[in-house]
Amino acid sequence: MKQQTLVKIKSRINNWGKGKADVQDAQVEISRGRSLAKKILMSEYFVLYLTILYLLVLTPIIPRLWHPMNIQNVLSNMWPLLVVAIGQTFVLILAGIDLSQTSVMAMSSVVGAVVMTSSVDPVLFTKSPLWGIFLTDQGGLMGSSPLALPAGILAMLLVGLIIGFLNGFSVAIFRMPPFIVTLVSMMLFSAMAIFLTKSENIRHLPEAYLQISKTQFSVVSMSMVIAIVLAIVAHITLNRTLFGKRLYAVGINTTASEISGVPARRTIITAYMVSGLCASIAAILYSSRLEMGRPTLGSTLFIDIVGANIIGGVSLSGGKGKVTWTIFGVFFFIILANSLNMLNLSFYVIDMVKGSVILVAALLDVARSRIQKAQN
Repeated sequence: MKQQTLVKIKSRINNWGKGKADVQDAQVEISRGRSLAKKILMSEYFVLYLTILYLLVLTPIIPRLWHPMNIQNVLSNMWPLLVVAIGQTFVLILAGIDLSQTSVMAMSSVVGAVVMTSSVDPVLFTKSPLWGIFLTDQGGLMGSSPLALPAGILAMLLVGLIIGFLNGFSVAIFRMPPFIVTLVSMMLFSAMAIFLTKSENIRHLPEAYLQISKTQFSVVSMSMVIAIVLAIVAHITLNRTLFGKRLYAVGINTTASEISGVPARRTIITAYMVSGLCASIAAILYSSRLEMGRPTLGSTLFIDIVGANIIGGVSLSGGKGKVTWTIFGVFFFIILANSLNMLNLSFYVIDMVKGSVILVAALLDVARSRIQKAQN
């Protein structure tokens, strides 16, 4: 009996040891899983991984997603949004925001078209304040000149730089909140674009201008080249130049950066000018594609611009952001919008989904920040 009792006790001890080992193994696996999840979440390529996963899930549901025409459509939508989102990235790194980008696009589009158009319908524009001075039945200011194209593009870029300077000057010199400054700019210049044209589109732009958005070999276009070059320049600026270092320093702590000798005011003004310039370049790409100067251009794009940055990982609190993150965010946002449209969902459902995705991205940004602080 004693021997049987001893055998049972030993068996129980062995089973208990095995059970404990199994629990320990399970805990190790859970710990590894958590560690892997943290690595993926903290990875700079998190949004890219998410996009790839999203595409893999969607492919059986929407086979048309990989149709050449749809790929061309995705890319043609991506380049202008990427350009304007890069400009917003510079401002967000400062812990600011530029709500006026959409109005810059509208004003730039109108001003460029007024310079370049070769023909205007008097019936539509006789009530415009521009009629008889900047617009006639013979076209715009330089409609018949061979210099119409460069003059029009230069005028559009100047509009972006001027509005960006006004925004930056108000924020840096008068210490006004960026939200209020750019909100007023958005309202002012959006209304001005509509007032100047009486809400009419300006057509008959130079053929060379329209070619900017035309694709060659199915996917290659001048819009693509412009966006990629701008992304490379912006990436180098943020990572390899003194201005980029100052931008991050001001975004982290403006007061401390000023004490350290960083010209914070000049940095802020320059960042808003970059934002305005990018918005005007995006206006060139969009209006070339639409083949018209449009006073309401970009009016519905703001959620896409900021949403792409937030999804990419650019922090609203400032001091954190990269061009590569913006690229990933824009790509995901364009794929999301494209897939929702292909599912034939109504516009308000699409906006609800977009808003939910942006909210989740903001929550993930908070989670990443907390993990980073805990690791430090």
